[in-house]
Amino acid sequence: MSLTPGPFPTTLDAGRMLRRREISSAELTDACLALIAARDADLGAFITVTAEEARAAAAAADRELASGEDRGPLHGIPVALKDLFDQSGVATTAGSVLFKHNIAASDAAVTTRLRAAGAVFVGKTNLHEWAFGVTTDNPHFGPARNPYAPDRIPGGSSGGSAVALATGMCFASVGSDTGGSIRIPASLCGIVGLKPTSGRVSLRGAVPLSWTLDHAGPMARTVRDVAVTFAAIAGFDPRDPASVDRPIDAYLGELERGVDGLRIGLAVPYFFEQAEPEVIAAVRAAADALASVGARLTEVTLPRTDELRVTQRTILGSDAAAFHRERLASRRDDFGRDVAARIDAGLAVTGAEYAAARRTRDELIRSFDLMFDTLDLLALPTTPTVAPLREGADAVAAAARLTGLTSPFNLTGLPAISIPCGRDAHGLPIGLQLVSRRWGEALLLRAANTYERVSAARPRGA
Repeated sequence: MSLTPGPFPTTLDAGRMLRRREISSAELTDACLALIAARDADLGAFITVTAEEARAAAAAADRELASGEDRGPLHGIPVALKDLFDQSGVATTAGSVLFKHNIAASDAAVTTRLRAAGAVFVGKTNLHEWAFGVTTDNPHFGPARNPYAPDRIPGGSSGGSAVALATGMCFASVGSDTGGSIRIPASLCGIVGLKPTSGRVSLRGAVPLSWTLDHAGPMARTVRDVAVTFAAIAGFDPRDPASVDRPIDAYLGELERGVDGLRIGLAVPYFFEQAEPEVIAAVRAAADALASVGARLTEVTLPRTDELRVTQRTILGSDAAAFHRERLASRRDDFGRDVAARIDAGLAVTGAEYAAARRTRDELIRSFDLMFDTLDLLALPTTPTVAPLREGADAVAAAARLTGLTSPFNLTGLPAISIPCGRDAHGLPIGLQLVSRRWGEALLLRAANTYERVSAARPRGA
């Protein structure tokens, strides 16, 4: 049985309606809460719904807008937070029963920024336990289910956010991405997800998975809505040791510049060889669409690809083990088996192996940075396959494949975006991943917006 989502208004459409007094924030918020009430028991997008707080914030937004106070495009817009970002007075569970009563004393940095932008928080979304996996099959709070096919996974670890967006339960969300946790669910659920450059969005007030590889970023239904959300949360945070003091670009102002003359590399053979034929065909067609409006395509071979997976796995496992080792030793039965096994593997990594992996990462960063001396963008599939089945003999293996095309850009810290680029024969979404040079989010969003516009203008089935 297929539950096809949408279409729903964009953030900017809803904002225009708010400012023309055609709808109120209270009505928008009630509509989202009604969808949560009607569908979330089946889809598992949320761990906590903050209906009372949301209605109070919506009423305040309506009063402010009526008085002429306008905080920008997110003012009065219902949004959701992945449940590892703190929201004052609300539990931050990180998808673990151990944090079920972990009431946040203050807001995370991204929560503070969204609150200042006038956003209305409708709840905390479901995730893979401790953000350490890609299925969002949470053993403590129940599974999140793909809205296109509930017997399939939505991806993870930000799976609840993707499900909520695809089904209209919120207009934007903030997820985290350590090996693909924003882009994978974006691809499998047919939405847009941006992993920014490492250090662009503060992680203060977020439960960590890997201090080295974690990123926070926006998720929404359209590229423009992702740009709006990104503009609200990006920026230097002196209280976050991983934050980088770098000027913020005009993300919305750059969107309509097109791709004429941009050099786009098709990342073959390594990345395309991992993907299924329908995925490859859709991504190549998307690249051709960009070429049709002026982009210059070339096939490229990425450097040192044989070192990517083991380096990522060593650093991620070690960082996670460092954060969880005492908790796992005293409360092992309160961890899901898959997560406990991955932490155990991290505990087995030696200091010498970790040091070598950090050195290899530094070398890979330099190699990938140099590649962008002759390229503007990379194009490749987001995931090698559409959403795998949740259960069955091949389910675990299929899920393990999903990070193969996304994790290299956590390792190198480069910005990457996933945008929908078609469906397979069963109607399941396929994602196009674009990658740019460090701090190149404006260019990424510009190219993604161009593809979104061109593909929407093409006849269905073309």
